[in-house]
This record gives sequence, C-alpha cells and structure tokens, in this order.
Amino acid sequence: MLITQILSIITEKNRDNRSFLPYLHFNTFIKFDVYYFSYLSILLINFLKKDFFMHDDYFKKYTQTSYKLITCAVLYRESYLCASKATNFIDVQLVEQGLHDVGKEKMSTRLQAEIDKVDTEKYEAILLGYGLCNNGIVGLQSKLPLVIPRGHDCITILLGSKEKYQKYFDANSGTFFQSAGWIEQAKDNLSNPESTTRQMGMASYQEYVEQFGEEHAKYIMDSLGGGLNSYESFTYIDTNVGDQNKLKTHAKENAKENNWNYQELAGDNSLLLKMMNGDWNEEEFLVVQPGDTIEASYSSKVIKSTAR
Repeated sequence: MLITQILSIITEKNRDNRSFLPYLHFNTFIKFDVYYFSYLSILLINFLKKDFFMHDDYFKKYTQTSYKLITCAVLYRESYLCASKATNFIDVQLVEQGLHDVGKEKMSTRLQAEIDKVDTEKYEAILLGYGLCNNGIVGLQSKLPLVIPRGHDCITILLGSKEKYQKYFDANSGTFFQSAGWIEQAKDNLSNPESTTRQMGMASYQEYVEQFGEEHAKYIMDSLGGGLNSYESFTYIDTNVGDQNKLKTHAKENAKENNWNYQELAGDNSLLLKMMNGDWNEEEFLVVQPGDTIEASYSSKVIKSTAR
C-alpha cells in the first residue's frame, strides 16, 4: 500500500513524462520482479533528492557581511567578545604582541604580509585592531577597503575613544597602562633580538651580572629604571573580560613594586564593536580605499590615507 502511494506521487509529479514508467499497473505492482523494483527505487531516490533535499524553496542560503579582523594579541579577549556580539561575521586573526617594539619597518612589513594573505573573494573589508603604534601601520595598503580606528595606540581602543584617552592622559601624565591582554600576553622586550631595546644594546639584569658583577649590574638597572623612569602611576583598564580579581591583584603588585600610584579605569569596547558592525563614522575611523596607503596626519585625526 505504501509503495503504491509513493508511485502515485511520482506519477503525479511526472505526468508529462511517463516514459520512465514501463506501463505500470499499481494493483499488480507486487508481482514485478527485482529489476523493476530496483529501477523504481532509483527513481524514488532521485525524486527525493531533487525535490526535497536540494530545492531552494526548502534550503535558502544565508547571506551575511564578512570582515577580516587583523589585531594585536593584546586585544584578543575584547576582539572575540565583540565578534560574538557583532551583526556581521568577523573572522579574527591574531598577531603576536610586541610588534611596536621591533621598529616601524619590521612592524609594517609583518602586518602587510598578513593583509596580503586575506582572501579578497571572501571578505568585504579588512579591519585593523591597531592604532598608529609608533608609525607601524604607515604605508599599509590593501586590495580591499582597510578600516582603522583613529588613535595613537591600543589604549584608545581599550578606552573607546581618542578623546577619552587624551583627557585622561592630560590629567595623568606619566601613566603606565595595562589591561587583561597586556598582562596575559606580556613579553619581555629583551627576549626578542629584533626589539629596539635589544638593538640599542640593552641587556637583562642577569646578563649585566655576568659581564660586570652584581653590584655594577644593580647600579646599571637602577639608572636605566628598566626604561620606566618616566612613569609615576599605574592604571589598569578594566574591559570586563578575564578573571578581573586576579588581574587587578597582579596589576597592584606591579604598581607597588615600582612605587607607583595605582588607579583603575573603566574600559569601553564600543569602538571595537562599531568597527565590526560597519559603523565607520569619519571622526572615529579611517577607511582606506583599495590601493591607497595609510599615513600619519599629525592632527587630531591621527591618521589619513594617501592615493598612490
């Protein structure tokens, strides 16, 4: 009975092309031999495949704007958090922390290599999770639109705007900033032979001990201050990611060790989320058109684009 019903459906669907049915009579179907049964089974499979599993009326393709985010690993927690909330699809590409320590040319070369790897058929634009970063993004270009927040470094991104960063900096000069990413992704500049610190000939305390003895090594390190003599306070930026209690305890210990005043500042992920959502207003973002390059503007806008 079931097979009879199925055959009836097939016949109805193909009433204008009955040649494939060898003059069947449903009441005598059960008497057909194995050849006819196999033949009809194949027709049934093709019918179901065509009309149910592969038909656009049943399975429509989901379309969504896709962006590639290339960002410093310092922003990895904030980047994934915002990507989960973004209205667009965001493919996050992390780049190791510390590029700003290797100098402009090497940083630019490293980032350009990542940009050049991006599949231009897969994404509508490339987003950069960087600020000007010691001019490390100057000269970058892409075959896709390139979107960058207007800011001198990642502190702007962590605080949500260059204006908030500037206001805090003006009132708290000599401040050393850290965040969850800065603590978790921290690297010793001296461990990287390509860092500017190493290139200037600076060494670690242990290396100075081996060269000059412990007393002289201590004097050298105290004089250099680990490159931190100009700082007076330590500010931890809380972007509400990670184990905040543990992170803040670590930050306080760092401040105490260096005899700095300790402060906490609420972070703001809205700038990062705006970039992912495609809300690229002129005041907050630079959109570099394909073929143009990024340049420093030496103004409140921080960066600009230049046509080739």
